Amino acid sequence: MYPNIDKLQPYPFTKLAALKKGLVPAEKQPIALSIGEPKHTPPVFVRDELIDNLDKLSAYPATKGIDPLRQAIAKWLCKRFQLEAVCADSQVLPVNGTREALFAFAQAVVSPGAKVLIPNPFYQIYEGAALLAAASPHFINCVAETDFKPDFASVPEQVWHDCELLYICTPGNPTGALLDEADLRQLIELADRYDFVIASDECYSELYFDEEQPPMGLLQVCQQLGRDDFSRCVVFHSLSKRSNLPGLRSGFVAGDAEILKKFLLYRTYHGCAMALPSQYASIAAWQDEQHVRHNRALYAQKFIQVLEILDGCLDVRQPQAGFYLWPNVGDGENFARELYRQQNITVLPGAFLAREAGGVNPGREYVRMALVATLDECVEAAKRIRAFCG
Repeated sequence: MYPNIDKLQPYPFTKLAALKKGLVPAEKQPIALSIGEPKHTPPVFVRDELIDNLDKLSAYPATKGIDPLRQAIAKWLCKRFQLEAVCADSQVLPVNGTREALFAFAQAVVSPGAKVLIPNPFYQIYEGAALLAAASPHFINCVAETDFKPDFASVPEQVWHDCELLYICTPGNPTGALLDEADLRQLIELADRYDFVIASDECYSELYFDEEQPPMGLLQVCQQLGRDDFSRCVVFHSLSKRSNLPGLRSGFVAGDAEILKKFLLYRTYHGCAMALPSQYASIAAWQDEQHVRHNRALYAQKFIQVLEILDGCLDVRQPQAGFYLWPNVGDGENFARELYRQQNITVLPGAFLAREAGGVNPGREYVRMALVATLDECVEAAKRIRAFCG
């Protein structure tokens, strides 16, 4: 790992700080739309459960997590994705949020020199995980012409042959694009043909706008194909976005038992067990859906009002899911710089979330706006952005 640290690029928010350095923003209340950190009020009952179990801080937690938590996660998976059965003992592994798990996962399944395929733009952890596993990232562009889905058809056959891990993000960060049943079936077929693992980052799966049509998950398609062992397929879920609990650092990995067995062994040495109070609080969160529906309603209200204000002044549309807007502004870095200077609003240039591939940086013309602030702040930001564009 050590020899490859110098291959890491500065994190997007480090680049953003450099972009803003020396600029004097307008004397207006600052509004941050740059960081995807949920700001809605966390569920009170989860906080209470955390407090009620603080005495358990006196015990070392097991890396595998407690059985009641794994059972709660397995039941949630079955209900949410219409799965017939998930083995809580071998197909579920609690983790300290998806960020650390998505990074650590590559260390457990990738050989030095192998290809790791990554959507572009992407969550930066994927690239860092590949590089520090001594693998070679291959970026798959997500552009408007493919509805911002990764253009899997553009991947050369030799790259598929060399691939050991494919990261996907559905709903996508930053675009909000969804991979549908046909897309996921195709990827499973490719994984079987070329023998690689699919790591599906589904941490935005509970932020959608149609209560009758929740986003499809990778394990759900496995079920439809009769793959009860979820062979080569692993999903990552989190309470951060679903339940407004980013500080709890709680999520899980589920899927192929053989892969998770190796991942558990790695994590046992890695020393990343979830604290017992957090595990009990997580059980309460996974067992309740009312607060999740309320959370979706809050985001839906923001999108309705913000998009109404921005209509006609920005090339932007409501995403299929998630809480990001991904407008085409022509030059993302210049837009972000001037918006901060003139309106004291911070957004993230899309180029900071992407890499040049195929001769282009697919994020260059875009910025990411996270509608995580209060409704009033989001509306005020939209009004200032309209004035800025005008």
